[in-house]
Amino acid sequence: MQCEAQSDASALEMRDVVVVGGGASGLTAARAAARRGLNVTLLERTPQVGGNLRTRRDGDWQIELGPNTLMMKPPLHALLDELGLLDEAQPANPTARRRYIAYRGAPVALPSHWLKAPINSLIGPRGVGALLREPFQRRAPQAEESLADFVTRRLGRRALDHLVDPFVSGVYAGDPERLSAQAAMPRLVALEREYGSLVRGGLVRLRQARRAAPTLPREWRGQLVSFPSGLQRLAERLAEDITAQSSAAIHCECEVSAVYREGEYWRVETASGQGFRARELVLAVPAPTAAALLAPLDQDMAVPLEAIVYPPVNAVSVGFRRADIAHPLDGFGMLIPGVEHRQTLGALFSSTLFPGRAPSEHVLLTAFLGGRRQPEAAESDDDAQVAQVVADLRDLLGISGEPVWQSVSRWPQAIPQYELGHFERLAALETALERHPGLSLIGNWRDGIAVGDCLENGRRLGERIAETLGT
Repeated sequence: MQCEAQSDASALEMRDVVVVGGGASGLTAARAAARRGLNVTLLERTPQVGGNLRTRRDGDWQIELGPNTLMMKPPLHALLDELGLLDEAQPANPTARRRYIAYRGAPVALPSHWLKAPINSLIGPRGVGALLREPFQRRAPQAEESLADFVTRRLGRRALDHLVDPFVSGVYAGDPERLSAQAAMPRLVALEREYGSLVRGGLVRLRQARRAAPTLPREWRGQLVSFPSGLQRLAERLAEDITAQSSAAIHCECEVSAVYREGEYWRVETASGQGFRARELVLAVPAPTAAALLAPLDQDMAVPLEAIVYPPVNAVSVGFRRADIAHPLDGFGMLIPGVEHRQTLGALFSSTLFPGRAPSEHVLLTAFLGGRRQPEAAESDDDAQVAQVVADLRDLLGISGEPVWQSVSRWPQAIPQYELGHFERLAALETALERHPGLSLIGNWRDGIAVGDCLENGRRLGERIAETLGT
């Protein structure tokens, strides 16, 4: 899908809605508003929409520069159905249910059943004992709590170091000592608040889920999915659906330089001199970008946005001959806890997850460097990044050769951190936003970092705007 070329005309275009940012949130917000009959323009700074949904093909190698999978949930299923993408959706290899964690220099699979937990080295009798004691631990204090404190209080230090810490690295590239339990893991905290125990609450929720009517067809329940041509396909299809509406347009390579209020409307100006006037303005951009645009308008909006941290993360993709890796690579990937003292946060077994990601008799790994605790690990050149990943993984996976293909994708501002004080920052932002009707801010820095969350939050925002404007 080609974006509409931007005009050099100085005439001011009048729109119902202008959306700044063509990532998952912006695309679904623009689509929802356009499908309700509003005149919508989406402005994207880069040559293509999708944000971090980017796929690269190099001969027989195919990599994701950003997210690698989507979790199939009812909202995503409905969206793919509307877009005609369900037939293209590609479930992950069933072995992806197996997850490895590095433990004392070796990859250990998480137990597939709770009865196997006592003999699993990651959990063992001590871990089982902590689970048995968990229902009797004290409830959370009223004050906000770090994720590290929350997990240690309920499950002990072992669970934090060997289970939660690597999970946090895989999802946030974050530091559990800094992350807010309430903001980063709200469902986990809710179990304690509602049931007084993670174990007790988890069992109740499991029984409720089994009794509830299915919300997805059986073949899609719990599935991780992608597309043969990669996740960028979803962004392209969303853009096609937006521009299929006669009242909607997308302008790529269109950097917004200023936004401000002009009477009853919002004025948007671009670096090329193009201007738009809109009844509703949506900033679907990273928090630092939103802060820079809003600072001249209201510092009370800019300050909380500037406080949201985005550490750098590099995705290092390395291809090997299958014969040069001893490990069967029979899973989603391997996470590496901080207590293992390696720079690599973890690695996905990309060619195991989906077919068509590597040539025959070869395998593809996607590893990650950087993050909140080791941002300096993302600073070296590409060859050094690859060398570090290979050194960290060599003994864990039994690598005997060198990569035959490599690629490094750099994200200087990668994943927003929901750190202590996150809710207070969002509350301050919302208070300031009340002074600016017709302005909405959305992105993965609030209400969930997963792509699925962004897609659904964008849809809801677009529909709310349509209702506000009376369509």
